[in-house]
Amino acid sequence: MGLGLSGKRAIVTGGGTGIGYAIALELARQEVSVAITSRRGEVLENAARLIRDETGARVLAVTADTGDDDSVRALVETVRGEFGGVDILVNNAAEQPAQHGPSYVDATDDWFQRQINVKVIGYLRTIRAVAPLLIENGWGRIINISGTGARQTVSVIGSVRNASVVALTKNVADELGPHGINVTVVHPGATRTERYLELQESGAFGAGDRARLVNNVIGRVVEPEEVAWVVAFLASPRSVAITGDAIVAGGGVPGFIYY
Repeated sequence: MGLGLSGKRAIVTGGGTGIGYAIALELARQEVSVAITSRRGEVLENAARLIRDETGARVLAVTADTGDDDSVRALVETVRGEFGGVDILVNNAAEQPAQHGPSYVDATDDWFQRQINVKVIGYLRTIRAVAPLLIENGWGRIINISGTGARQTVSVIGSVRNASVVALTKNVADELGPHGINVTVVHPGATRTERYLELQESGAFGAGDRARLVNNVIGRVVEPEEVAWVVAFLASPRSVAITGDAIVAGGGVPGFIYY
């Protein structure tokens, strides 16, 4: 079954590394024109080159800060100018790290606000800027990357910001649904990104952390491309029956029943 993504145009925020890079790469493999964005221009350009070399797809690197509304609007205008429009938005940009951030006692107002500004309000900024183009199309997909912290007590900010993304997703899905636009959220669990490997090698994970992180049904850490496969489906016309809901791509968290 083909996904029917050929010729679509996508923006992937936080697309230079990790899950964002894997998503951009998978969309490019599906013949999507992809714009990747982050604040790190050199990393972004290298990622775009690697994706182009592997897929031959059209890949645009745009340095932008989702924590700033003017930067987000400039990003979307740049992509519209290059691609002629946008069909798919993947929100993935976030301040790092949240999973092992301070407890509520040590979490300063400034640090907390930075986290929310980029991941929650930042997602809202990109949606506001892109939605008119999707409405004009009469079709679109928005996928918000959140995390299993929305359903577990991992850290104060990890839970708050991820649960907020879920609430944002459902509200926007209800508003945009009549325009042919589906909005979903994906919760990755422990995923073997560059950041995960850095924390592992630095000894930041204690024995208890390692056991908790891989406490899933498949018994191993999820690979970034495995999350990307889920996102690619949600970005496609095949996902028409799914909107306003969350998909967990964490290898199966045991014990909990969600309905």
